[in-house]
Amino acid sequence: MITLKQITYFDALSRTLHFGRAAERVNVSQPALSAQIAELEAQLGCLLVERRRGAIVLSENGQRLLPSFRRVLAEVRSIEEQVQQQSGVLTGRMRIGMIPTLAPYLLPALAPELSRRFPQLDFGVREAITETLVAQLRSGDLDVVIAAMPIREAGLSHRLLFEDRFVMAVSNNDHDILDSPLNRHKAAFDRLLLLEEGHCLRDQALSVCHGQSQGALVNFGATSLTTLLQMVAHGMGRTLLPEIAVSAESPRLGDIRFLPFAPPAPSRQIAMFFRTASERQGDYEALASVASEIGLEVLTAGRSRMGLAA
Repeated sequence: MITLKQITYFDALSRTLHFGRAAERVNVSQPALSAQIAELEAQLGCLLVERRRGAIVLSENGQRLLPSFRRVLAEVRSIEEQVQQQSGVLTGRMRIGMIPTLAPYLLPALAPELSRRFPQLDFGVREAITETLVAQLRSGDLDVVIAAMPIREAGLSHRLLFEDRFVMAVSNNDHDILDSPLNRHKAAFDRLLLLEEGHCLRDQALSVCHGQSQGALVNFGATSLTTLLQMVAHGMGRTLLPEIAVSAESPRLGDIRFLPFAPPAPSRQIAMFFRTASERQGDYEALASVASEIGLEVLTAGRSRMGLAA
């Protein structure tokens, strides 16, 4: 008999076209996934994937059956969502995605609050760049994504959580920039350190310094704000930092000062995204309310460290 586990594993394999990555996606070992795929093929009496050296491709039968498999998984998710809604708000499983420039700062405050207020909620968090999170939200691997706007994707709705303003992080030995507030149109954006391609914060930083010479920007291929801030502390440049990170980063970085911009300060809008057709709209509204509340508390703590009004 064909099982949901087998269909789930085949769906993961179809999305990654790699046994190892598919196994990671569904949190099992590669041999376990391979065995279930082989069993599914035996049950159907046909090959679903063509195994080649260094790569796999879906067979003709695999391509033909994949839409039906995905409809089955979508129906199962719908049933689960309907049952969870009857059990009350924010109960059962909730898979949350967050971007890397948000998760280290929002999650430590949000996770314990969710556990306290909703003890029957079994939630997990996955951190990845926006493009990856949106793909997993569409496929049903995630229930919600908390990320920066805009995300223009058919079939997704969103709730705005909070505005996250940017500050300039500079070394205490950097005497080229005067004390804040900075005028964003006159601020020195030379030696601005950027995250690597794929991070939405990189695009937002480029938007803030629009019109500046691209040759003055510095790209070290960093994948985290912590790495960029260590470079700043050692006098290797400056970087834009979202305010939500200030409270967590400032105690660890005595060699850095954070300078706010004069109004209107550049900022990013943080929102929660979810599938419009999902049955769990009540859960999403409740989660958005808590995430907004906690986000604003973290922002307020950061602004207090900089001596600013909330």
